[in-house]
Amino acid sequence: MIMSQHLTLVLGTHNQKKRLELSHLLAPYPVEIKSLEDYPAAIDVEETGDSFAANAILKATEQAQQLQQWVLGEDSGLSVAALDGAPGIYSARFSGPGATDATNNELLLERLQEVPSGKRSAWYTCNMALSDPRGTVVIQTEAYCHGQILSEPRGSAGFGYDPLFEIPEYSLTFAEMGNTVKSILSHRARAHRLFMRPFLQLLCEMVDKSTED
Repeated sequence: MIMSQHLTLVLGTHNQKKRLELSHLLAPYPVEIKSLEDYPAAIDVEETGDSFAANAILKATEQAQQLQQWVLGEDSGLSVAALDGAPGIYSARFSGPGATDATNNELLLERLQEVPSGKRSAWYTCNMALSDPRGTVVIQTEAYCHGQILSEPRGSAGFGYDPLFEIPEYSLTFAEMGNTVKSILSHRARAHRLFMRPFLQLLCEMVDKSTED
């Protein structure tokens, strides 16, 4: 498939590590990647949804209407079985106002202090929603990555809870994996793979339409 034009796609995040990760995943395709840092008029979308899907839709549609651009909203987080699915949609602000990766990880370890290693199962969820400039969601995908929470952090890469999240089959945390491995195994990578087929179909349709015009 040869495409002579690019689609500008705004990633609905200020998180530069997420932007770089998603930019890496989308690099082979004819898409000009931008983030909210490129748009001074971008708004702060309140994550008032009760699920990852609802928050992804809010991030995509509200920002798309504000910027009049195609926006990919993404919401992801960590769920721990022993904590009844917490922190879940509150992953980024688990430790309260002013939360950081370090304080969130500290609180998670504190909450799991009495939980034995065999009962620390957890999973990452990623939901992606693509909105057109009118605020209509045209693609939405959700995927998961299962693992367990360690009793102490390992590794220096990644972000969020990555130093504590281990995939037992590899005996590695996300923070110990290189980008190549993580780009295959992570919840975001899996959601991306589900996203790409309808996204490429959309690109083809847009090119066909522009050719007809």
